[in-house]
Amino acid sequence: MVLIRRFEEKAAEAYALGKIGGFLHLSIGEEAVAAGATSVLRRDDYAISTYREHGHCLIKGSDPRRVMAELFGRVDGLSKGKGGSMHLFDKEHNFLGGHAIVGAHLPIAAGVGFAIKYRGGDQVIVCYFGDGAVPEG
Repeated sequence: MVLIRRFEEKAAEAYALGKIGGFLHLSIGEEAVAAGATSVLRRDDYAISTYREHGHCLIKGSDPRRVMAELFGRVDGLSKGKGGSMHLFDKEHNFLGGHAIVGAHLPIAAGVGFAIKYRGGDQVIVCYFGDGAVPEG
């Protein structure tokens, strides 16, 4: 939880200085959600998130340096600097991305769950979403 908090504080500082372009949606104060949910996951389980995904990505095992590099738009970032803050993705750690469109990732999570079951797997997928996604179609 401390890693997530410190990471987001540093990201906020860089954003305020204009070093991070686009948008930066933080989840300061919500670190326990990511830590608690991930504490019961196995390494081969999946997670998918909203545009407030920095902590979810980090707690799944992503390298903080590569996550920060992505925020800075650098080619050594998780998405080669093309996704930015709202579109992190880490296949190595089964983090299936942050999604900027509110609620758009819920059916993706359902599809991943179906695919796991269809293939006879026993993994799970955790789908993080905020209250704004609840009334979406």
